[in-house]
Amino acid sequence: MNVVETREQLAAARAAARGTVAVVMTMGALHEGHAALLRTARAEADTVLLTIFVNPLQFAPGEDFDRYPRTLEADLALAREAGVDIAFTPTPQVMYPQGPPAVRVDPGPAADQLEGASRPGFFHGVLTVVNKLFQLTRPDVAYFGEKDYQQLGMIRAMVRDFDLPIDVRGVPTVREPDGLALSSRNRYLAPAERQAALVLSRALRKAAQAPEPVAAGVAEFATEPQVKLDYFVLTDPMLGPAPAHGPARLLTAAWVGGTRLIDNIEVQLP
Repeated sequence: MNVVETREQLAAARAAARGTVAVVMTMGALHEGHAALLRTARAEADTVLLTIFVNPLQFAPGEDFDRYPRTLEADLALAREAGVDIAFTPTPQVMYPQGPPAVRVDPGPAADQLEGASRPGFFHGVLTVVNKLFQLTRPDVAYFGEKDYQQLGMIRAMVRDFDLPIDVRGVPTVREPDGLALSSRNRYLAPAERQAALVLSRALRKAAQAPEPVAAGVAEFATEPQVKLDYFVLTDPMLGPAPAHGPARLLTAAWVGGTRLIDNIEVQLP
């Protein structure tokens, strides 16, 4: 595996890449969910390029940028095991050599709901760095996890609206045996909080089987006093208004102690 840190090193590695090039973008602290992305890319592409960059643009003041887990050596070991060809590990100075960018991607009105409502400016930061990494890595295909379902939809919209020649593919959420969606932020949880966090997946499952899904999900959260619900919503697969029947999506976010977690599942309304 070729580990590169600068734009020049990345350009040389990318120029030498052969066949279909896939990118998997991460902020590090890799886990089995990231490994699933990398394995999928490895099975479907000739060259797999991993990026590891904790993007300061998507953290609001007071969020966990400084304490976000940084485990580069372990991340690179996982990447090697997954068959990554190129790992790009830039610093903020490499990504933003002139400082925070004056021009950023405007995600449009969709960024004002769900995660965007709870984290103002979040999707401006996400789409800006993803667009920059697309320009630097020039992939044919990009893989993103469905756990960040709204983010996946926003990236697809950006690729479509900017006419970027990239195939964006979603990979299903990977879960612990007890149902907790894998997240780099799970390592913040104390044992009691880890147990309490199971209410996210439990509420989604119960809601998916209930005649009134949102009411059922909110009621399940009420049984867990350690968890503060942020939102629990039912939408269509494109995050529009909930349909009367057919495919839909349940999405939730909640605070477990000082840690904010998100989750979602696909549902079929009768």
